Amino acid sequence: MEDIKSNVAKNITELRILNNMTQMELAEKLNYSDKTISKWERADSSPDISVLVEMADLFGVTLDYLVRTENIEEAVSERKTKEVTFNRRAVSYIAEGGGWIVAIFAFIVTTLITNQMTFQWLYFVYALPVVLIVKLVFNSIWFNPRHNYLIISALLWSILATIHITFLYFKINVSLIYLLGVAGQIVIVLASYINKPKTK
Repeated sequence: MEDIKSNVAKNITELRILNNMTQMELAEKLNYSDKTISKWERADSSPDISVLVEMADLFGVTLDYLVRTENIEEAVSERKTKEVTFNRRAVSYIAEGGGWIVAIFAFIVTTLITNQMTFQWLYFVYALPVVLIVKLVFNSIWFNPRHNYLIISALLWSILATIHITFLYFKINVSLIYLLGVAGQIVIVLASYINKPKTK
């Protein structure tokens, strides 16, 4: 029991310091006094189970982690990895959204200048392949490269659709261009089954 109490005391102290919190700040979050926090960290007493659960949620660790001797660096590293992944996804979504914002901006400016709406809707058609290219770049750098095949497939068909729609605007039907998409899709599917050699 004493080992558990000392483990809890040690882990609370280390997690509080790693999260740049004072005893007073932690006490306020848990609705306790800083003297109580001090007692917990000195192992003079231990928080009850409901408070341990609350602290585990607060620090982003498991309840089991709080009561056992663990490598705190591993827990912090895991949490930082999750934060980095979240931040990267946020950057990726912002960059993709930037493509649509540019299309909207071009649509508004062109409509105001020409004072009529004719070809402006094509900006949104062209924005889709651009956004998919941005998505492909970020996915290749930060995320799962295996998903690239899905993105490339979407990019292929969006480019063909863009070409088709553009020609339709000029009243030229080039629907046979989608045969290139069928051939390209077959190549993409076959390429997805190619395994990279494992490095020793």
